[in-house]
Amino acid sequence: MSPVAKSPVSKSPVAKSPVAKAVRSRSSLVSSSAGYSAAGYSAAVDKYIENKAPFAQAILRHVRELIHQAVPEVEETIKWSMPFFVYRGIILANISGFKQHCNVGLWGKEITAALREEGTVSGESMGSFGRIEDLKDLPSDAKLLDYFRCAAAAIDSGQRTKSIERPSRTTAERVAKPEQMVPAELAAALKKNQAAQKVFDGFAPSHRREYIDWIDQAKREATRLQRVTQTVGMLAEGKRRNWKYENC
Repeated sequence: MSPVAKSPVSKSPVAKSPVAKAVRSRSSLVSSSAGYSAAGYSAAVDKYIENKAPFAQAILRHVRELIHQAVPEVEETIKWSMPFFVYRGIILANISGFKQHCNVGLWGKEITAALREEGTVSGESMGSFGRIEDLKDLPSDAKLLDYFRCAAAAIDSGQRTKSIERPSRTTAERVAKPEQMVPAELAAALKKNQAAQKVFDGFAPSHRREYIDWIDQAKREATRLQRVTQTVGMLAEGKRRNWKYENC
């Protein structure tokens, strides 16, 4: 595979951002590090991309190449039926393709905070940049390279030591929260599905709250109704909201 041509480094105001600072910090750390050779490409990821629609193939291949360009030591794997990029044993990013869009996810609270400060992070869809239907929907190559390097910098510096971090809580924070009101749409949908209703009623309040919060956070009515449908489907299968990440 031919590498993506290097893009010029972003200048002000990005140069003054947390992303740019992390990239500069990583440069000094990587220059003195040893023991991490450049990883190859995974045949499983090749197959995943080949099975997607042409528009998705173009997006996924482009982002994949940028990730390898930004962090040559990254390793590819398939987790939860989608491609993941692992750096020093920690998840750095993932890509996924669907019928009409793609997603790109950057992992770690540090890069998420940096993206939010730049006004880049999206809350409308899974992934860091929302629905991607065309290469034009992505940030520039220069910015994407910086974002991937910033995510790697958090691992290089020791800020991130696990793929999924579950912060410890103080005693005060462990105090039980009051039961949340079930959204009317969800309550109506559960009445029509006894299996889902039984599972929902049997969950601890914290697990019910995960579904309720997810539905309440939807900004559009169509998104809200879609999440209600997905919630009932997962509940009918006995699944918690974040079941995919329970065995990481």
